[in-house]
Amino acid sequence: MKDFFQNLYNKFQGIKILDRYISKQVIEMFLMGVFVFTTIIFASDTFITLIKQIAKFGIPFKVAFIMILLNLPSVIVMTIPMGVLLATVMTLNRLSLSSEITVMRACGIGLNRIAKPIFIFAVLMSLSSFFINETVVPVMTRQSKDLALWALGQKNIPEGKENFVFKEVNDNGTLKRLFYVGYCKKKTLYNVTVLDNAKEDTIQVLQARQGKTSPDGWVFEKGAAYTIANSGQVLNTTLFDTSTVKFGLDLSKELNKNTAKEMNFTKLAKYLASTDISPTDRRIYTIELFDKIALPITTIVFVLVGVPLAITPPRVRYNRGFLFSILIIFAYYVVRALSISFGEAGSMTPFIAAWLPNIILTIWGVALYYKKVYTIS
Repeated sequence: MKDFFQNLYNKFQGIKILDRYISKQVIEMFLMGVFVFTTIIFASDTFITLIKQIAKFGIPFKVAFIMILLNLPSVIVMTIPMGVLLATVMTLNRLSLSSEITVMRACGIGLNRIAKPIFIFAVLMSLSSFFINETVVPVMTRQSKDLALWALGQKNIPEGKENFVFKEVNDNGTLKRLFYVGYCKKKTLYNVTVLDNAKEDTIQVLQARQGKTSPDGWVFEKGAAYTIANSGQVLNTTLFDTSTVKFGLDLSKELNKNTAKEMNFTKLAKYLASTDISPTDRRIYTIELFDKIALPITTIVFVLVGVPLAITPPRVRYNRGFLFSILIIFAYYVVRALSISFGEAGSMTPFIAAWLPNIILTIWGVALYYKKVYTIS
């Protein structure tokens, strides 16, 4: 009886060592993969966005760079599944090439048991991805948007200058809005007069003791607003202590692209249930809602596909893990982009548009996994 328990204890210790051995290699490769993929995305798409923001809207480089850093969590959410897939395939492929998996299977350790710590790690990373996407990403996205609005409001304010004007013009060159400022100190305008010609048949005149920009618009204090008809008749007069006016560059189309990312799953679901929006926006936001669940689950689906593909046949003597990882990631994001595009166009239901890549990979992964587990001798 004593020998039985001793053998059982030794076997249990061996399993724990196996878990630590595989987990250590997976974590190291995962960290490298997340770093590499995040760097690639930053070096391509993100810096192109930076240049566009500077060139199109005149946002200062420092502010635009901070905005990009605020978008880093959303990039990490995208690269976590990539990193897990790379870690899975590279680790198991290396163990297979060095015949360690063959030795494990000869000792009675099946592929299910070998892959167990990897699946556990994938589940943990899936939960981490969901947590980041629910808590950190919405806050950072809102801050990035607020910073963009603030920077755009600040760009026409010359510090320390007195008795100056700046203006906005329409696309055809006609005057849209004219600002007269007594002086500017610490990015606050004093003795402000605004002539707003944006509306037809009327002219709005706003006079305030001081004003400054904020993410919500221009904030004026101690002033009055007049609406004057083209005939010169004063239609109404409004006195105010504080007034927030939303005029300036119209960035609604640009900045509202990330509206869904500013809300977590619960808030977005309530928003869709209680807000009257256009059918197109409703489809887009509903796809985003389902995607908040589908994207973290991709981490587990990638492991389901990666484990059987990483087990190298005896005749193959080279590491093909990295190539497999890149091909699977490329195929996944091509299908994802196409399905979301079809969903936004109304050709697919929002649920199918968000989950189609995972459904395809799951079917393929289950078939590969079953074949690999029950046919390898």
